[in-house]
Amino acid sequence: MTDSGTFKSDDFLDHISLDCVIFGFHNGELKVLTLRLKYTKEFALPGGFLGKEETLEDAAKRVLQERTGLKDIFMKQFKVFSDPDRSKTNVAIQDLINTGAHPDLHFFEKRFISVGFYALVDFTKVKPSPDFFSDKCEWKNVNEQAPYILDHKKIIEKALEVLRRQLSYQPIGYNLLPEKFTMPELQKLYETILGRELDRRNFQRKMLSYKILNKLDERKKGGAYKSPFLYEFNLENYQKALNEGLSGSF
Repeated sequence: MTDSGTFKSDDFLDHISLDCVIFGFHNGELKVLTLRLKYTKEFALPGGFLGKEETLEDAAKRVLQERTGLKDIFMKQFKVFSDPDRSKTNVAIQDLINTGAHPDLHFFEKRFISVGFYALVDFTKVKPSPDFFSDKCEWKNVNEQAPYILDHKKIIEKALEVLRRQLSYQPIGYNLLPEKFTMPELQKLYETILGRELDRRNFQRKMLSYKILNKLDERKKGGAYKSPFLYEFNLENYQKALNEGLSGSF
């Protein structure tokens, strides 16, 4: 999807698009940011097209900023979706063409190979913003069976699969948790992504062994006596772990 009024098909390359799976974590749930289309009420991932003077990464950054209001988002390219039939049943676009809502809509009827990016964001800082073709931009539980267009459900599932693999060799959390958090909150994040429970002692021992956490001299407010201590990420060590990788898996 793209923003309106300014869209001109001549500004973009034919046959190349991108779709962004934007993950957020809130109330113990892993969520994905979605767009609800105006005319069919189906859901789509935030996405767009590659400008003739853009890199794929720049296009993805543009889309992410337009939909979330955030800059400097952690993102990774994770897969190319090139099934020849992936866009042949795009009912949403056909409905838009029938309405005559935009003079360049036949551009969307072409076959598009889509490059998938996933992004990790702080749920509380996102300001969801719909695009020209949607009437809502909202969070959905990653496992919710909503009516997605094209292969967008498959794209979400693949992004989650890649995110799970990342837990085996890179840290996750800095982009999804608040600045200060408890060890149980960090464990809940990992369990939610993995879809299974983890042993509390083993998890804590492994996370501390990575040297990516700073334990703070304060406890979570509002809890019972001996409420859990708060932690923050050691950004220097966290970045080093992203670059060099971690050993072991969960």
